[in-house]
Amino acid sequence: MTVTQTQADEDFLAQAEGFRRELYAHCYRMMGSAHDAEDLVQETYLRAWRAYHGFEGRSSMRTWLHRIATNACLSALEGRSRRPLPTGLGAPSLAGDAPLVEQAEVPWLEPVPTSLVTDPHDPASIVDDRAGVRLALIAALQHLPPRQRAVLILREVLRWSAAETAEALETTTASVNSALQRARATLDAAGLTEADVVEPTDPAQRELLDRYARAMELKDIAAIVSLCAQEAIWEMPPFVGWYQGAETIGLLVDVNCPAGPGELRMVPTDANGQPAFGMYYLTDDGTYRPFQLHVLELRGGEVAHVSAFFDHSLFPLFGLPDFLDAETPLYAAAS
Repeated sequence: MTVTQTQADEDFLAQAEGFRRELYAHCYRMMGSAHDAEDLVQETYLRAWRAYHGFEGRSSMRTWLHRIATNACLSALEGRSRRPLPTGLGAPSLAGDAPLVEQAEVPWLEPVPTSLVTDPHDPASIVDDRAGVRLALIAALQHLPPRQRAVLILREVLRWSAAETAEALETTTASVNSALQRARATLDAAGLTEADVVEPTDPAQRELLDRYARAMELKDIAAIVSLCAQEAIWEMPPFVGWYQGAETIGLLVDVNCPAGPGELRMVPTDANGQPAFGMYYLTDDGTYRPFQLHVLELRGGEVAHVSAFFDHSLFPLFGLPDFLDAETPLYAAAS
């Protein structure tokens, strides 16, 4: 390798590395998968490194990298089906005691650690960043065809002009404006509502989350029902059913959760700019093993939506332990 090439590589890395987090967030919005997003960021950097000798600076490095990332995602999405949550499958809600039906072959939507997609050192943008990756929005984006998804993200999240978006996607501004109009109509039809986006240290939110964790660990059905909004929703991929209503959710947990009171442990984390918990289940060897990852949407001081993921491969991504020992205290005792 020549000195010139070495210098070029170092220059590329110096300019490009600072955009990794926002590129990851962009790829996650496009793909709906934390794991796919990481692969696509690596693909973006590889493509950019190979093409860096031709980068003439006519656009900013940030714009250039996002253009490459967008097209890498569009290529990856060719021939793939969308990543849904159970609420996005089109079936009606179920009774809490209905039989569980699993479809492990479905490429389900995945949550993402908030730290991977927001900048904790930028207080001015953190609320907007968290709102832009909340799980309901990512699920709604999955209803859009990939190019409409790209247009919506470039125009409304990254705030690109129609001309910049058209250039990135090698199309016309008229096509971009048309795609944006159709994308907005689809999201409006999905009924996306605003959740409460507040600081994780907010005392009222902290108290609500503490009560939720205690209720789950103790399998206190009455407390679970009281914490949920009247029209709250619960879903848990890879099971295809979803459940609406506080009483229905209480019945679901009562009938279908195999743990007894005191046999669960909750470890707080955050996902998609929302509060979350790793839930662990007491096993025969006396240790607590990963069971579910709960991502919560709060609204009006109540739990409005719980997405409970059974994908245990998510636990390492969130920095959650592989197991908890037998002496791990109840959340109620530890907090």
